[in-house]
Amino acid sequence: MVLTNKCVLSSFDVDAPNTILLFQTVACVALVTASHHTGLIHLERLNRDIVRLWWPVNVIFVGMIWSSFYSLKNLGVAMVTVLKNLTNILTITGDIYLYGKSYSVGVWLALALITLSAVCGAATDLAFNPVGYGWQFLNCCFTAGYSLFLRGVMDKIPAVNGGKKLDEFGMVYYNNLLASPLVAAIALQQGELPRFFSSPTLHDPKFLLALFGSGLMGFMISFASLWFLAETTAGTYSLVGSLNKIPVAIIGLVAFNTPTNPKNVGSILIGLLAGVAFVRAKQTSAKKGGRARAEAGKGAAGAKV
Repeated sequence: MVLTNKCVLSSFDVDAPNTILLFQTVACVALVTASHHTGLIHLERLNRDIVRLWWPVNVIFVGMIWSSFYSLKNLGVAMVTVLKNLTNILTITGDIYLYGKSYSVGVWLALALITLSAVCGAATDLAFNPVGYGWQFLNCCFTAGYSLFLRGVMDKIPAVNGGKKLDEFGMVYYNNLLASPLVAAIALQQGELPRFFSSPTLHDPKFLLALFGSGLMGFMISFASLWFLAETTAGTYSLVGSLNKIPVAIIGLVAFNTPTNPKNVGSILIGLLAGVAFVRAKQTSAKKGGRARAEAGKGAAGAKV
């Protein structure tokens, strides 16, 4: 999805990122709805109470994907991939202050390595763009806020949904359905829609292929995520998510001819490996915490006996 969006934004003369984003959200809603009507998935009817709960988190979601488009427009794929790791720092800080969680020394060491890599990567970035870095930092804030706030919203949904949680397809549906009018308003305010539909690039088959591919890609992510989560654990899912940043960064450097040097490539690789180390440290910390709780439970049971 990152590579597809970068292709759409940098390979064609269309200055309308919000309109492209609007197409993706509408395409995702249409494809999820079509899958429901053909029996591939089951989608519950729209629930007004869930809509009321979901609106605030949806605004953050729009900010997340909106800022991601602008960071990709101004930065190379590799640097965006490394800088995205900074989201982990903001998320963990939120976990500590909002949910009272604690993390091991290994997690903090991995975060320190991520921060060092981001600083070194920026210092050695031959294509340094302060606007792009600003958008990416904003994207990290939105992404961390989305993951932290979504957790609270998801806990409240069973109370208004007959005791049932919202599955992945339901989240995709509500996110994109509620995002579409917000993104459309931004595109109208920026004057993008007339510019987009009058652009000669709209008649370029390659652009249309990339545009429709981006919409399909977003839809396929929901299917892949659902299947993966059903077949494996959340820890493995996170680990593979960190591992897939490595080929994405390498392909981004090669495919888009990003100017770089050995120091910059080295800092990027360190940042990518730090992301993997971070996930592994979190998994180890979670396992130790689980064993400690189990032993405490046994001890409490023994004391009662």
